[in-house]
Amino acid sequence: MARPSIVPIALTVDDRTGYTLWAPPWEEDGEEWQAFLGTTEDDTAKVHLFPSPAALAAFCRSRTDHDLSDHPVWPIVAELGAADLTPDDDHRYDLDGVYDIAAENPDRWAVEELAATIDIVSRLAECLDTSPETDEDLDDAEAEGQFEAVAELVAKPEIGSLGLGVEAFVGRSGEDAWLGVGGALDELWEDVVEELSEHLDWTGAGTAAVDDYPAASEAENLDADDLDEEEADGDVVADRAPAGASAVSAGGAPGVRTIARGSKLTSDPAAVAAAAEFWEAVGILPVEIVVPEGAGVTLRCYVDDVARFLGKDGEIYLFDTPTELARFCAGTEEHDLTEIASWADVADTQTPPLPADQDRYDLTELTEVLKEVADGAAGLVDHRAFAQPVEGVRDFAEYAGLSRVEELLAPASPLGRAVARGEREPDATLTAPDAAVLRPLWDELVTLVSGTLVFRD
Repeated sequence: MARPSIVPIALTVDDRTGYTLWAPPWEEDGEEWQAFLGTTEDDTAKVHLFPSPAALAAFCRSRTDHDLSDHPVWPIVAELGAADLTPDDDHRYDLDGVYDIAAENPDRWAVEELAATIDIVSRLAECLDTSPETDEDLDDAEAEGQFEAVAELVAKPEIGSLGLGVEAFVGRSGEDAWLGVGGALDELWEDVVEELSEHLDWTGAGTAAVDDYPAASEAENLDADDLDEEEADGDVVADRAPAGASAVSAGGAPGVRTIARGSKLTSDPAAVAAAAEFWEAVGILPVEIVVPEGAGVTLRCYVDDVARFLGKDGEIYLFDTPTELARFCAGTEEHDLTEIASWADVADTQTPPLPADQDRYDLTELTEVLKEVADGAAGLVDHRAFAQPVEGVRDFAEYAGLSRVEELLAPASPLGRAVARGEREPDATLTAPDAAVLRPLWDELVTLVSGTLVFRD
């Protein structure tokens, strides 16, 4: 179970974009909770949508008559400005665009975007359905709720395959499965949107008019205008959240993490997807790493299944921005990727090196997680927290020859056992005693990895 957090999201429906808040599942008093910013009146639950992050922030500062007012981190959210309540690219859901996505080839980004959109719709339905709980023995006709089309869509095997990733849509059977996804959407999506629309409050709980909402094509530009106006008013928090970390988490300040050379990577998913076509073709991928000393981007490939990075003599070169990394790649300095057959294509390309989400490794966040759990936040974090950072650490250590890291992650070691349990029981929560043991070991591991990183100008 993740730490209690509140995440700003954007929903686009019928060519209107509205902003609201989502509290992902968290555990409190032995029960699991999940909620959106909204209220229930006359047995109808509604999510409040706002025409801009600034309008959302103004509501949060002044109102507590909603379903998130008792959330553990609401006092933090109530102090945030538009900058911190602007959704990142991963939390913008275009319900109008699902047909277009389903019409594309099933690459990783199409599958992930479609899966995320259907997931958020199912979560909305779960939270907004106020139908009385029914006996499990009742038949389907007697047990119908307010979101029948959503339930029917999610129950489709083809839709369930989206959660398996792009591998589920490879080959002849995968092509058939992707066609099945499109068929299920053709059959049910309009009904899904109709059901959901009855529960969307486009008045911002009485603070906005329908005409205030931007068209989908204008929404992101208006986000930028909101931030510019807020900066002019002197109302922006000085240390903004890094890209991908806009969620506000229990035990932490706005922005979740503070990084000395904080990550500034903000890229449109379409730009990342377009860039990935080139980088995957040459077999060299952009990577971001975040350590206590800073955040930077580099390049990684695999030679005979062994990780190799942009660097030399076991040192990994990091750059503050993709632009600086691209400038270095176009130069003549020798390094360990020079001999890769496709390096000439990398040196000549104009395609920016934009890391995909699965190639971004934040080692500092796990440090904070272990500290919080060791200090008493037991039961709020599950073992999945180890998966992505450990994946990156193994590659960094392999390239740099850090034998001590392999010792720390050995199967019989405490960290190794925790990682193995995460693979075996991803939902198993981390206990305070375990976190107290793991924290100094993880800190040692991060220090070792940090020592291999060289920030380049």
